[in-house]
Amino acid sequence: MFSNSFLQLNTIFISIIIEAVPFIIIGVFISAIIQMFVTDTLVARIVPKNRVGSVMFGTCMGALFPACECGIVPITERLVKKNVPLHAAIAFMLAGPIINPVVLFATYIAFGSSWQMVFYRAGLAIAVSITVGILVSYLFPENQLREFVNKKVAHYHNHHHENNGEPNSITFLDKFKGTMDHAIDEFFSVGKYLVFGAFIAAAMQTYIKQSVLLSFANTPFTAILVMMLLAFIMSLCSEADAFVASSFRSTFPPGPLTAFLVFGAMVDIKNLIMMLSTFKKKFVAGLIALIFICVFAGALLI
Repeated sequence: MFSNSFLQLNTIFISIIIEAVPFIIIGVFISAIIQMFVTDTLVARIVPKNRVGSVMFGTCMGALFPACECGIVPITERLVKKNVPLHAAIAFMLAGPIINPVVLFATYIAFGSSWQMVFYRAGLAIAVSITVGILVSYLFPENQLREFVNKKVAHYHNHHHENNGEPNSITFLDKFKGTMDHAIDEFFSVGKYLVFGAFIAAAMQTYIKQSVLLSFANTPFTAILVMMLLAFIMSLCSEADAFVASSFRSTFPPGPLTAFLVFGAMVDIKNLIMMLSTFKKKFVAGLIALIFICVFAGALLI
């Protein structure tokens, strides 16, 4: 019995790692490119100054990045360090793993070439991202990043200023080498949290049976709660979760399925651990509470 459980845990653990690593790589390279090629001046120029405008900008920007929830945290951290307002960066972090074309197309295919769940998923994700972003701007006006020093980033940052802040004073080759160095460092930094989160998710999937959870889903309220909990435990990448959600179509109506697709792509075990390594614990707790309430309320309306 032990050997069977261990084999299942091992299989789930490896599948989560294989599923997540490509998107982690995409995320850390985008983060590195932002660090080396996007100047603070450019960020200040393109991000709207008003609260609602910047949140809308961050949400819409999420459609441009094919990153899942495990690869989006490093990009979000880099945007905040580039002086993108925290509320705009959080809106981007929440919307990006859901409203990008790759995820929406996967959702369309998974649900039998039907647009209904695509609209429900994208609509609720956008609504939650905007709402949470605006609430964050009021509740957490200060910088919420954990304090730490990245020596390589500091080196390139200082080198940039030693050259009087002129982006052209650093050659393209220097920027390319800096991008590679930064991406490699960040991959190993993020990677350890991915491995830890994947192991916990695999253990919970192995020892907490879905049938036990589903037995509680006999009202709309409990059905939504069970599906949100299941999304958190399973910790699927947003590019693959729609295929799992579609297997529950005979059991649940669209509301709980949408909650599964939105909440799991915003909060799961993997990216929770990454968020805790990036942001202050109190902020992460508040952020998850806001996401939970908004997703639950939206799923009830659906």
